[in-house]
This record gives sequence, C-alpha cells and structure tokens, in this order.
Amino acid sequence: MARKFFVGGNFKMNGTIESIKGIVKNLNEAQLDPNVEVVIAPPALYLLLVRDQLRSGLEVAAQNVFDKPNGAFTGEISVSQLKDSGITWSILGHSERRTILGESDEVVASKTKYATEGGVGVIWCCGESLEEREAGKTIEVIEKQLAAVSAKIGDWSKVVIAYEPIWAIGTGKVASVEQAQEVHAAIRSWLKKNVSEKVADETRILYGGSVNGKNCKELAKEKDIDGFLVGGASLKPEFVDIINSNQ
Repeated sequence: MARKFFVGGNFKMNGTIESIKGIVKNLNEAQLDPNVEVVIAPPALYLLLVRDQLRSGLEVAAQNVFDKPNGAFTGEISVSQLKDSGITWSILGHSERRTILGESDEVVASKTKYATEGGVGVIWCCGESLEEREAGKTIEVIEKQLAAVSAKIGDWSKVVIAYEPIWAIGTGKVASVEQAQEVHAAIRSWLKKNVSEKVADETRILYGGSVNGKNCKELAKEKDIDGFLVGGASLKPEFVDIINSNQ
C-alpha cells in the first residue's frame, strides 16, 4: 500500500492574528499537491481562527492535548474540545515538551492513547539528543520511546510518527539524507518486529529538524521518509515548496 505523503507545520509559540491570517491566506491560494496530506498547528489561542479560515481539505492540529476528560485541569485542552472545534490532529511527544516541560515517555504514551481512542490523530514525535547520537545510542533511545507508546495503544491507524533529532531542531543543522533514512528504516523495522508488518507498511514516518525549501526534495526521495514535520519554515512562504517536494 502506498503511503500518502504528509506535511505538518508546527508554528510553536509563534504568530499573531495578522501573521497567521497571512499564512492561511497563502496556503488557501497556493497550488498544493493534491496527493499530500497537510496539517498545520498554530498556538492554541488561534486554533479556531485557523480552522474557520483554512480551506477544506487542509487540517488543523493542536500542539498538545490532555489525557483526561473535561474537568478541573487548568490550562489544558481535552480531546472532546478539540473534536467540538473541528481540530482533527494533535502533536505529542515533541522534544520541547519532553525536555523543557518534563513529559516522560509514559506521559506522552498516555496522551497518545487518549487522543487516538477519542478520534483525534496524533503526530507522535521521537528523537535523540546530540550526546545520545555521539554515544551511538540513537536507535536505542528511539526504540525505548516506541516501546512506551506501543504498550499503550492498539490502533496505529491514527498515528503518524515524526523523527526529529533534537540536535537538528531550530539549529540549522540537518541530519544527512543517509542519517535520516537510516533511522526511519530502523523505526519501520521495529514496528514490523514488535507490532505488525501491516502497521510497519502503513504508518507514515516524517522527518523533522531544520527542514526547508532547499533540502526537502532530496529528503523526500528516500523510501522510508513519508513527509515532514516543519518548524520555522512553516511560518514562511517556502512551506508551500516543502508541501510540493514529493512531486
């Protein structure tokens, strides 16, 4: 089964009403490859603004979701609230949530379970630090992250995996094509061995980490790279070039 190319744009804690309206307008007017699934993730404050103005066929993601029902959880957003607002995806396990906000593999796995079982898709992030890569522990670290989420979820159909080497996020450093493909292949191999061949064949694995309009086409050619999770470049016009990089 051919995996549909997927490009996500993570705005992180960036943007204003004016600038985000401009990004949405640019996407609405652009000629985008119809064979690519596009999802953008603005800050929570702007989720409804984006969903109201973004053309149909393009989806919106929250940058987080909580693993409990509605209730006394100040500052959090529930799965049912996302669904009520037409938000169909969430980003979970991003290294900034893991390292700055202390989310463990188990917390990320619990959130992933809650989101997928509630009908919200998850862009599930994994990746290693520079120290871990230099110590030769890249695959070990990612397999540990995969094992935690695999222990919690049974249905992988709503999960897209994003491999994001922490040392390449926002630094301008990019994993070489060979480095990226090696890790993507290792993730697919782990899924085949520990989940199922079907899940390994069908799950899309994205690359993230200083992806831009210049390096995306070469990365997109690799057989196990099924798209991108884009940070800073998703705020710029070149995001359209990244979406169209698989043509």
